[in-house]
Amino acid sequence: MSHNFLQLNADKTEVIVFGKKEDRRRITTALETKGLKAKDTVKHLGVFIDSELTFNSHMKAITKSAFYHLKNIAKLRGLMSKQDLEKLVHAFISSRVDYCNGLFTGLPKKTIKQLQLIQNAAARVLTRTKRSDHITPVLRSLHWLPVSYRIDFKALLLVFKSLNGMGPNYLLDMFQLYAPTRSLRSRHKNLLVEPAVRTKCGEAAFSCYAVKLWNRLPEDTKNAPTVGSFKSRLKTKLFSDAFC
Repeated sequence: MSHNFLQLNADKTEVIVFGKKEDRRRITTALETKGLKAKDTVKHLGVFIDSELTFNSHMKAITKSAFYHLKNIAKLRGLMSKQDLEKLVHAFISSRVDYCNGLFTGLPKKTIKQLQLIQNAAARVLTRTKRSDHITPVLRSLHWLPVSYRIDFKALLLVFKSLNGMGPNYLLDMFQLYAPTRSLRSRHKNLLVEPAVRTKCGEAAFSCYAVKLWNRLPEDTKNAPTVGSFKSRLKTKLFSDAFC
């Protein structure tokens, strides 16, 4: 910082440490000797990030905000058409559920379930469906992808853009095209090299999770000529996986 003639303002600086619990404790102690106190959770660009990357604080914040707006939207059902009401749902609810959802790849099902409950509640409000009724047919009728599939959609879209020169370099550096030394059938299947990982945490990393998703895609989807056609083919496939 001194090289760039910058000075740290401790009053406006938040510090968070990632890593193993023992390493975090050691680094936190070292930071405190320099007058910096590490936090367990910080907010960056609207996302609450915790030192263990569970995103529990973020899920709680989304749930609180989404249900507040959903309660107000429900009061307007008799004053608006279903089409206009759905626009409100997407503006105030879906936008929150989908915001930065590329970060949620590999999270436990119980964590993603919190977002799914929000989507389910929004679908019930929009269609006036009872809580006792099964939600899957409702989501299918609205043509809404379940939350976990929306997360996969975002991850795969980022991979497609990166491989086609439309993504940031730091993402492109994560991917390496599979090039077998011998002439194999997989040679022209647009596959990516899957990173070698040994832990669940490693499997949840975007660089591993997204690659595995990509390699399972049909050839016509991976080889789509445009972003628009890729999104269309991908949604059709994910919709089929979710409801068929």
